[in-house]
Amino acid sequence: MPSPTSYARRMAVSLTVLASGSRGNCSIVASGRTRILVDAGLSGRETFKRVKAGGEDPHTLSAILISHEHSDHICGLAALAKKLGVPVYLTGATYQACRKLLRDKAGITWKHDRIETFTSGSSFQVGDISVTPFTIPHDAADPVAFTFRAEGVKLAIVTDLGYMPASVRHHVHGCDVLMLESNHDLEMLRGGPYPWSVKQRVMSRVGHLSNDALAEFFSSDYDGNAAFVVLAHLSEQNNHPELARGTAERALSGRRTLLHNRVLLASQSAPLEPLRL
Repeated sequence: MPSPTSYARRMAVSLTVLASGSRGNCSIVASGRTRILVDAGLSGRETFKRVKAGGEDPHTLSAILISHEHSDHICGLAALAKKLGVPVYLTGATYQACRKLLRDKAGITWKHDRIETFTSGSSFQVGDISVTPFTIPHDAADPVAFTFRAEGVKLAIVTDLGYMPASVRHHVHGCDVLMLESNHDLEMLRGGPYPWSVKQRVMSRVGHLSNDALAEFFSSDYDGNAAFVVLAHLSEQNNHPELARGTAERALSGRRTLLHNRVLLASQSAPLEPLRL
């Protein structure tokens, strides 16, 4: 049985999902000494508002980590990087894409004095948190998802992927907290209001993960280890929270206990309560 001291150390690791969805994605992964903002898809003002609403000081953030350059992941990046003055971690290709997209009112491309580029597949440290980026299938310049390790805890944030290849399934093995995309219900998407070209993109192998595709992973390759499973990036047009939850819970039937596989829903409109381990 772990000692009270080791238990207290483990309690210091947390995931707070500030927002998740097509109108903005932003989360905080924190250890006892380090706090990483993962994606910056909310405005700077809204990010600060949500961090403060949770009783935290946004100026204690250690770094910003970017998964890819789509606007729902970077729209607040320029303002936040300038205001916080912290390093921004992203791949070289994603940085170049961000520079072109984030222009100021004068049309000048974005730059930041503290850019740290990384390569997919190569782990690096941010304070006492080890970060491992890995490639995901999505229609961006160099999209990645992440696992994080600190104080004996492993977390993963994996969204914006058309399917789950073997490499992704490998990386999420052994997670204590698992945040995965459950973007759309296939029938709702097919019968929904999107133009056919957009529907094709969402359903493609570089689009977004459906409820059923995630359920297939849960019922086949998933190791059942996580204390919390967070369903993320739910479409407001082509999904319903209870559809996503029900599909996931049926696939996880037999594995859910008081200590494992509690299914939670990340929201676009409000932060999720911090998940602490």
